[in-house]
Amino acid sequence: MTTDQGFAFLDGRWTVHNRRLADFLDPGSGWEEFEGHTTGRLFWGDRAHVDEIVFPSKGFSGLTLRLYEPETGEWTLNWSNSRTGRLDPPVRGRWAEDGTGEFHGEDGYAGKHVRVRFRWSGISADTARWEQAFALDGGEWVTNWVMEFSRP
Repeated sequence: MTTDQGFAFLDGRWTVHNRRLADFLDPGSGWEEFEGHTTGRLFWGDRAHVDEIVFPSKGFSGLTLRLYEPETGEWTLNWSNSRTGRLDPPVRGRWAEDGTGEFHGEDGYAGKHVRVRFRWSGISADTARWEQAFALDGGEWVTNWVMEFSRP
């Protein structure tokens, strides 16, 4: 996987097993697990990807817009969910030669400023893994949401 291939792997339909911390900044808060499904579509010669992910047991869904910026060689990942209808601050980054993608940004959680990291790995024709982690300024990363993608 290289930058040129971007998010082409994510095109189409996937089932998604989720593990999410009850409190995104507290590793001891306990994990909840739930299912989801997503459908994505490529645009602009594979330099843009949009998907909707649905979490039936949670009562909400999300949209992600991923855009490749030729000038910087980076991708921006932009997320919104049906509960807020708001576009969250983007994360930005790139794919490494080993096929992992790492994307960083800034956001807020529970009234606190957090650094955000998305990491994509384990990518094949039928699998992919996404992880989200937060860190307080100067603090360690807390992985708080993991999605395991598989083809239906």
